[in-house]
Amino acid sequence: MNLPVPGKPVRGSKTGQPVMALLDLLGRNWSMGIIWHLYSGPSTFRKLQDYCESISPTTLNKRLKELRESHLIERTLEGYALTQDGKELYELIEPLGGWARNTWAKNFD
Repeated sequence: MNLPVPGKPVRGSKTGQPVMALLDLLGRNWSMGIIWHLYSGPSTFRKLQDYCESISPTTLNKRLKELRESHLIERTLEGYALTQDGKELYELIEPLGGWARNTWAKNFD
């Protein structure tokens, strides 16, 4: 597993521009779904697995490890939770979800 890191080659950027490293991480299966789910509060591994429906335990473990190493989530007594950086990222991305639903998706109606 190669964690996308700013300054090192990532998908879409040979120089590893920070935004491209972030988009590489967020573009991985279930990364955004995990962040989206955790914004409502901490969750256990089992609850995350139920939320992510078809995710395998191996893939969920990989995503959780990547998101922890990226300082977006952390382990707490209640399970996994967003860090302050993770909450800030969600709040930046959430309006993009609204735009996608209300503007971009209309192109496909």
